[in-house]
Parts: sequence; structure tokens; C-alpha cells
Amino acid sequence: MPDEPTPRLLDARSLRGLAHPLRMQLLVALRRGGPATASQLAEKLGESSGATSYHLRQLAAHGFVADDPELGKGRERWWKAVDRGVQIDQTLIQDPDPAVRGAVALFRYEIANVHTQEISTWLGNTSDWGEEWDGATDLSDFTLRLTPELARELVGKMHDLIQSYRPVPEGTPDAETVRVHTHVFPSQTTL
Repeated sequence: MPDEPTPRLLDARSLRGLAHPLRMQLLVALRRGGPATASQLAEKLGESSGATSYHLRQLAAHGFVADDPELGKGRERWWKAVDRGVQIDQTLIQDPDPAVRGAVALFRYEIANVHTQEISTWLGNTSDWGEEWDGATDLSDFTLRLTPELARELVGKMHDLIQSYRPVPEGTPDAETVRVHTHVFPSQTTL
């Protein structure tokens, strides 16, 4: 099985093109659900097809989605995700342009929303999974006292560990898509 592709590194331009709540939802839907039309995505996300069409074209202009010519028939336009993931160029966090920093903030906020929605959906549907998944899931938190350097080391080690697990082939019994969220951030302690 080939290695997972490296996530696309977002620069200031591509970040501003992606940092919109509906665009991020569209991209997630295409990555997880596969190719779809603007109308199908509109129905799935509770949006108008005009809005989804517009934002899909914006995503295409920034290279996040593309036409899927194998599925389109006549005027029907199918869209597919171009990459499997993105990551922010860390220099954008301190960019002198307030528009770039605002796009970083919106991007991070929307990622946190996606994580919250995924966890809520899982919690609401845990009974749908078989007994073999009991004890194979985790919803934990830890509080550590670290320097920025140690926090970076922790993040790097977590990412390395996660990357060491390769997806099992399609058709493998009991194999499911598993989402792994990591959050490492400083927190004020209050008494």
C-alpha cells in the first residue's frame, strides 16, 4: 500500500482561499465522501446549490478541488478533492498582515468546529458500532507543564507515531476509518 500523500502546505494566498466555513465544509465532504455535484453537496450541507457552486469554483481557483471528468455527464459537473489534507505554514501565524492572521484564526476555529462535530456525532452513535470497538476508542485529556520547546517535541512525536500507522487495505474485515484529533495548547490555570 502506498504511503499517504504529504499534506498540502498552505501559503497566505491559499489560506485566504480556504478560510471560509462553507469552503472548509465542502472540502471535508469531498475528502470523506468522494466526488459529488454541487447539488448533492448543497443537500448534504443544508445550503443552496448556488452557494455550493460558487464556493466550489473558489476552491478550484485555489487548487483544492477539481472537476472529475469520469463522472460528469452532459452539464452535470462533479467535483473531487485534489489532496488529502492541508497544514499551515507556521510563519503565517505571526504574519504582519492582519488579513492573513485573521484567515489563520478562522481556519483554526473551523477545524475546532469540525473536531467538535465529529466527536458529538460519534458520541451520539456509539451504540451503532459493534462490541469489537469497545475499548478501541479514546476521549482523554492530559494536563502537562511544558516549555514551548518540549511542547513542539511532544507534537512532533505524536505526529510521528500517528504517521507510523498505515491504512489497512480496503476489504479488510473489521477495518473502519478512524479519526485522530490532537490538540496541544497553553492554558491558564485558575484556582
